[in-house]
Amino acid sequence: MASVSFAPLAHRSFALALSSSLISSTGTWMQSVALGIYLTESTHDALWLGLVTMAAWLPAIVGAPMGGVMGDRVNRQHWIQSMNVVMALTALTLAVAKFTNHLSPQLCCYVVAVEGLCSSASWAAWQSLLPDLVERDEVLAAVSLGSAQFNLGRVIGPLCASVLLAVGSIGLCFAFNAASFVVVVVMFAFVKSPARERLRSRVRPLVETLSAARVAWSVHGCRNPILGVAAIALIVSPFISLVSAMSILTLHAGKVGTAWLVTAQGIGAVIAALTLPAVAKRTSRVRVLRASLVTLIIALALYALSPTLVTAAFALGLLGGAYVGTLTGLNTSVQLHAPMGERSRILALYTLSLSIFYPLGALVQSAFARTYGVRPVTLVAAGALLLVTSSISVVHPRFWREIGASPTPGAQILAD
Repeated sequence: MASVSFAPLAHRSFALALSSSLISSTGTWMQSVALGIYLTESTHDALWLGLVTMAAWLPAIVGAPMGGVMGDRVNRQHWIQSMNVVMALTALTLAVAKFTNHLSPQLCCYVVAVEGLCSSASWAAWQSLLPDLVERDEVLAAVSLGSAQFNLGRVIGPLCASVLLAVGSIGLCFAFNAASFVVVVVMFAFVKSPARERLRSRVRPLVETLSAARVAWSVHGCRNPILGVAAIALIVSPFISLVSAMSILTLHAGKVGTAWLVTAQGIGAVIAALTLPAVAKRTSRVRVLRASLVTLIIALALYALSPTLVTAAFALGLLGGAYVGTLTGLNTSVQLHAPMGERSRILALYTLSLSIFYPLGALVQSAFARTYGVRPVTLVAAGALLLVTSSISVVHPRFWREIGASPTPGAQILAD
């Protein structure tokens, strides 16, 4: 089973791209931890944490479509490199500002917004490049390994940050993140992909994005996952932003409890990402997706009702695995069904769906959590997901078959 999950690593270009992404994810999580500490210590106002989160996510409204349009026109490796050069400069700006005592909460928001714009633009190109680096039957495993490296960075990054914070300063975390982006630039110089036909017409971002949206809507294997990830982002994803509130305000476990919960989620996600592709190979992608959704509902409810930190950590580990299984299944369907000519732009729409509805859901659920508490809000979210998935199965039973179906011969020719 393990050989199926790790099969994409046999391809040199994919292994290089994934390794550089792991280093970058580690640096990103180090910076995230350092930013949280800086803002908390310097302002003693949790509002700044929310503002930085919004600054990081909202630029995807522009960045994701931009990355999709450019990814269909230019060399994707070069586009990814250029975005990482800019992100290296943003992280370096934070480091220099901290070392020279010029860092401020306002500057953090501005810099993070630029980094978020480039990150979303780079992510769209990386997602559309991925199927060109592996065999078609390895796409699910490749997407899962991508999720694994991000969540492994979630585990390693905070640990590395704690070491640097103990022996140095917050600025060192920013500097490491800048260096991690440079690693991506260097390693992607050796990433090779097959030649492909690119769009040569005049660049018209809005027209091209709308054109890709029409194609995505007509291809059920793309439309259904994009709608699905919007629902998951709105209903389920906000648990990520409320972890600290659950630990500190509900379980009274403090910062240490928060670290344990974040780590538990990351470990569960990594385990799922490395094992589910083999299960899907023996069964089917859609069975793994539906099982992940059922587990997601159960784990979210268990997490909401957890009386102790240990129970919450166990539930969050299960939740992290089910969350990755769900998003990986949806993402893989888009990867396989999106025609080559529109793949970058359609994957950008998938990213945009997640980027818009996650902060929206987080804002709404955090507002209700202030009044009613984290437990009731999380439990209602589990019930809402149960209602949505049940309704889909009754009203539109083909929804799941369309996600799990193999691309039509015509679509395969376009996507190969």
